[in-house]
Amino acid sequence: MATTSNYLEEHYDNDEEDDDEFDGDDDDDEPSPPLSAGSEEDRLEAVLRRLTADEVRIRVHDVAIRGCARTRRAAAEAAVGSDLSRAATVPELLRAAAAAGERLRRLGAFESVSITLDAAPPGVPADGRGGVVVVLVDVTEARGAAAGGLGIFANTETRSCSVDGSLRFKNLFGYCETWDASGTLGLDQTMELSVGAAIPRIGAIPTPLMARVSFLSEDWLKSSIKEHLMGVSVGLLSTMNHNLAYNLSWRTITDPARMSSSSIREQLEHSLLSSMKYTYKIDQRDSRIRPTRGYAFLSSSQVGGLAPDSKTARFVRQEFDLRVSMPLGVWNGALNAGVAAGVIHPLARGSTGSISPLPERFYLGGNKSLVCRLGGPSSLLGFKSRGLGTTGSQTCAPKNSENGSSISPELDAVGGDIALTAFADLSFDLPLKPLRELGIHGHAFVSAGNHAKLTERDIRKFPLTEFLKTFRSSAGFGVVVPTRLFRIEMNYCHILKQFDHDKAKTGIQFNFSSP
Repeated sequence: MATTSNYLEEHYDNDEEDDDEFDGDDDDDEPSPPLSAGSEEDRLEAVLRRLTADEVRIRVHDVAIRGCARTRRAAAEAAVGSDLSRAATVPELLRAAAAAGERLRRLGAFESVSITLDAAPPGVPADGRGGVVVVLVDVTEARGAAAGGLGIFANTETRSCSVDGSLRFKNLFGYCETWDASGTLGLDQTMELSVGAAIPRIGAIPTPLMARVSFLSEDWLKSSIKEHLMGVSVGLLSTMNHNLAYNLSWRTITDPARMSSSSIREQLEHSLLSSMKYTYKIDQRDSRIRPTRGYAFLSSSQVGGLAPDSKTARFVRQEFDLRVSMPLGVWNGALNAGVAAGVIHPLARGSTGSISPLPERFYLGGNKSLVCRLGGPSSLLGFKSRGLGTTGSQTCAPKNSENGSSISPELDAVGGDIALTAFADLSFDLPLKPLRELGIHGHAFVSAGNHAKLTERDIRKFPLTEFLKTFRSSAGFGVVVPTRLFRIEMNYCHILKQFDHDKAKTGIQFNFSSP
């Protein structure tokens, strides 16, 4: 925040006049020497320190927002808030201006934000509450309203590739809103489409409005299961740390080859997901691509079964994720450590007892970055997607058309009701200067995790000792290439511990992760 010289000089001159009353007439005989530019700046700085330290009282006459051409004034006024006009002292005004500037920048519609304090125009009467000031909020709107991207990515697990595209419009109608659409088309018959909108808090609306419509069709990796999902998600509450959303989705799980295990066949049907999800998230790390200090925490609670339909998935799901980053002071090194846990408790009963919805269970494995993602237990490098833990044997196998022999049946991943993962990642600069200038650095990591099914309704009877003994783990090292949009990792993964039916492999692995 900047304070103009007009307001400061006015108060400074008033102070000088008060001092003259006590000095008498001696000063009239000796004219004071002219002040240099340096002494003028020192005087203004001294007055500003006095105003902030002595709780000088003021009254804000007006808050003027300038520079809004495409942006509607109501959107900017909602971001500025009413704290500026209610400030009664200079420190209160400074704090309110800093908060208002940060809210305006978070809208993403302005390239620059400047808040200036000036003296009130002539003719504005003063009162006993202090000096009268005007707050000027100057904004510069961002030029580009549209952005898009298109990329082709290879998946080493499925030995296929996919085409990903995205398109985003910002401040299209002047409300600082965001409209986005994204899609993924894979050669393995995977298709995902998503369209969403986010409108910030405006006028009497107490919270930002968010809505998203999505469609998903995919084949589970090396499984006979196919999943189709169509749904809509609506944000009910959204602040810097809190988010409350309602989700309504229609999901279909099929097995065209009729090869799924008995534990899977029980859930081969249409289901309705009507759920409410609350998320608390705080991220104080200095970077999401390469954090070197700070911490992050996420807690999400989801309740499913908010519709009277008999096919509604009924469950309670809880996740925690904690990350800590510590600088080492050598080679720009940093230690990142994290632990994530999750549990799902079914509220419906099947033929074999309480069962949790298959898609809502926890699945560990995959090539997601250990550092970037903050969203519960999932990543375990070296293990394939859905490649860890409990499986179910397929009941029949197809015949080989060439020799008539049966092919070995695959195993369906059935996931777990409780999951726990942990990791440690050591990042450091590489010795080559051109690589350091590009942000390319090395890292070494170790990760471990496990998930299991809750067979008892009482979680206190869960076999914790056996669960910890069957932890899987991996370690490795690699090179990280950070970009503005995502983080690329080229890692060598070594499997330290695995069990039968785990899908893991020691070797080279490529990861693409967005922050």
